[in-house]
Amino acid sequence: MHELSIATLVLDAVKIEAGRHPGARVSRVGVRLGDLSGVDADALTFCFEALVKETDLATAAFEIERRPQHNKCPRCGKEFVVVNYESACPACGDPETEFVSGDELELAFVEVEQP
Repeated sequence: MHELSIATLVLDAVKIEAGRHPGARVSRVGVRLGDLSGVDADALTFCFEALVKETDLATAAFEIERRPQHNKCPRCGKEFVVVNYESACPACGDPETEFVSGDELELAFVEVEQP
């Protein structure tokens, strides 16, 4: 389960950011997760919550921002969300479209509250 390793890395980054704000409390943590990232959102949430249990970060909300796959048509320039693996351009029908995004895995934000 690589979600545990990812949750550990997220937690490490959160601790670094929290250290930049002495006395502050981390209230929210957000991760941007693409549908093609290969990461199970439920497993990642479970792992993060297990790691922060009984720590000063236990009350921090863990949020995942899902990112669907986006492709772009080189012929007509339309960018679109790929649904059900249908990657042909919905505007002109060109079957040769280019991947744009949807494999993200990044720490989106760490929200801290000052005392």
